[in-house]
Amino acid sequence: MISHQDKDPRSEGHIPIREALMEMKSLSEKIIDLAYASIIFDSDDLAQEVENIEEKLDQLLYNVRLTALMAGRDPHLAEQLLGILQVASAAEQIGDAAVSISRLLKTNVEYRPFIPFILKGGDEVIRAIRVEENSDIVERRLGDLEVEGETGARVIAIKRGSRWIFDVKDDTTIKAGDILIVRGVEGGIKELQEYCTGRRRWGE
Repeated sequence: MISHQDKDPRSEGHIPIREALMEMKSLSEKIIDLAYASIIFDSDDLAQEVENIEEKLDQLLYNVRLTALMAGRDPHLAEQLLGILQVASAAEQIGDAAVSISRLLKTNVEYRPFIPFILKGGDEVIRAIRVEENSDIVERRLGDLEVEGETGARVIAIKRGSRWIFDVKDDTTIKAGDILIVRGVEGGIKELQEYCTGRRRWGE
């Protein structure tokens, strides 16, 4: 995996503030899911992706702040941008919190068994589901399946052999043997598992 550790935030170039905020919102939602998943599945790869996303959030926050400073000559616009800065800063703080969660992997192993139990307190859970060869979702795209709308479970990452797919999109095609990292309520995840194992045909 390519690390962004040595990248200067200013090397990303200017991004429109609306686009930056939308990306920060998306990343701040994703980073929390991956942080919890890294602990549940004891995955250094997932934890590293959390670090990478947090660095991207830092870059985007820098961009938003730079835009606000450039608008400083206009008091009215600067006042409007103050609220935007607060939203962007909150998203970046979520990223910092997610990194703190994922770094629990570095604690002594005897303390870790309690972590997944603590995380089960919410309504939603995170699970890993293997896609079997006889499943009719094999070679189909997530967007076409509308997985989240159909089951209520959201695919947040895919492990394909030794490779991870973190940038899961509608055009991502599911392959036999994929391990889907999903978030949702227990009922929805069990339903998705029936589809992935081939015990149930999609849409039935």
